[in-house]
Amino acid sequence: MTFDDRVSAVAGYGFTPRQAAFLATVMLHSGVCMPRHYTKFAGIAFGHNTRDFFTKLTREKFATAYECWRRQGTYYHVHHKGLYRAIGEPDNRHRRRPTIPRTAERLMLLDVVLDRPEITWLATETDKVAHCVHSLGLKREDLPSLTFEQGGSKTVRYFTDKLPIGLGATSDELRFVYLVTDPNPDSVRRFMRSHRTLFERLNRWTLSLFFPGYLSAAESGIRTVVMESFAEPVRLAIVEEFKWFCEARRALEQGARSPAALDQHRYARARRAFAAPRFFATYRGWLKEGGAALHELLSPLLRDKLTRGQVRIEVGVLPHRYLNVASTAMTA
Repeated sequence: MTFDDRVSAVAGYGFTPRQAAFLATVMLHSGVCMPRHYTKFAGIAFGHNTRDFFTKLTREKFATAYECWRRQGTYYHVHHKGLYRAIGEPDNRHRRRPTIPRTAERLMLLDVVLDRPEITWLATETDKVAHCVHSLGLKREDLPSLTFEQGGSKTVRYFTDKLPIGLGATSDELRFVYLVTDPNPDSVRRFMRSHRTLFERLNRWTLSLFFPGYLSAAESGIRTVVMESFAEPVRLAIVEEFKWFCEARRALEQGARSPAALDQHRYARARRAFAAPRFFATYRGWLKEGGAALHELLSPLLRDKLTRGQVRIEVGVLPHRYLNVASTAMTA
């Protein structure tokens, strides 16, 4: 289903093409919005057109309005099942009212998308997988995924981070968005690891790191973690020693081996040598994936792409306030 198809379907509910395009964008990327998002999208000043549009949304129960903290604005949650069905997403999780922290994150993502209207943004798992597999010729195994098991059946979900992906100037160039919502680097490290195979397969790509203003001081630390993925490959002999260390550490942690049964000097030396966060993250990956997780220590592909200018890392600071969203519902 193309974006134009979605806009036409939403317009069938009595909205103008501009309003329908905005609603389709909101439903795909965030589920929540503020009046300032519409004025930016439409390129208009705030006035009666904007007020009438949001009044209609609440009056006809397409959305619910919520006051921000200390009445510092209003945000709207678009939840109408018919509208989501119209865009081919009847079960999209954006229909459920998000928690306050999640609301703030989704407002940030909508700002990111609206700030670059010249970019075609992929929002849904279906659209992202279709582009990677059918347009770029990649395999599903190359895509970041999680496998869920229930009742003896397995379900594989792709791009579970739900972050938008932009299409670049050429068909084989992608723009990945990472929204920093926590100064702890573990999340961005997991993001880089889960996307590594895809990053290695792509010919050209951009990673855009976005920070809300209150986390801008974390930029240096987050950049350092991202650049771990582009580090020099590790010599095979060192990887073999790291593999031994992983096996020994797991055996100790699981109680399968006593400390006395280990080469204590070798283990202590390896523990010091592999104390860096890069190796700790790889160890956690090795526990889940086995030997395949060691590939990232040996592969020069990402570093070579960065050196040749095939990869760009960008940083942006979002200008708006996001910590003032609250939970008091307004009556239409």
